[in-house]
Amino acid sequence: MTGFILAYGDHRIPYQVSYDDARKSRVAIHVNPDGSVAVDAPNGFSDQSIKQAVQKRARWVVGHVSEARERYAHVRPREYVSGEQVLYLGRRYVLKVIPVDTKPSPTRLRGNRLEVETTNGTEDDIKGRLRAWYRVRGRDYLSRRIDALAESLPWVDAPPPFRLLEMSRQWGSCSPSGEIIINPHLVKAPRQCIDYVLIHELAHLKHHDHGAAFWKLIDAHAGDWRQTKKQLDRLAEVLLAD
Repeated sequence: MTGFILAYGDHRIPYQVSYDDARKSRVAIHVNPDGSVAVDAPNGFSDQSIKQAVQKRARWVVGHVSEARERYAHVRPREYVSGEQVLYLGRRYVLKVIPVDTKPSPTRLRGNRLEVETTNGTEDDIKGRLRAWYRVRGRDYLSRRIDALAESLPWVDAPPPFRLLEMSRQWGSCSPSGEIIINPHLVKAPRQCIDYVLIHELAHLKHHDHGAAFWKLIDAHAGDWRQTKKQLDRLAEVLLAD
């Protein structure tokens, strides 16, 4: 990756450039949910060509970065105490911390509560148990959805391998070898948002860039994905908050 700075008025916005063999003629600019900026460029593009392409869209970049930063500004740090709200598949649950003297039982959903048992009551212990629960639930739910979508999408011959990886800037990615990588925080999002991300990554099995053919495929198989993406972007700062 290569780093550059976009200058626009009083704004100085850093962005990282990745080079993609599959991309032929244009750069693609992405403003991530946390306000960071990533640019995909064809191999062989000069630094000057990339800078000019980004500069042409400077107003768009600054606007989206400002929106993302405003969304993050009001997010309160999680304290991992009883009464806090936690999310799972778009639904809100109340965190219930239960001190115990014996070996803690597995974290579990019970009605509208997510119950976490702890022997020492420290933030690190509760946080670790909650994160482990999300990973297990995320692995199981996402695996089922990938299998179901693979059956319905005509270009997917078989469910691809997938794994979970915490990422600060992305919901998912598709490796050149065809492995789907998903951010475990995604399991907090509404189901339609999860399906959009999975279809997006599965579409990369056919088109590894974000060209016109890729978005045509998304249009055909992801329904009202633009509205769903807006919903996911609005929720990003809450879903990614630790």
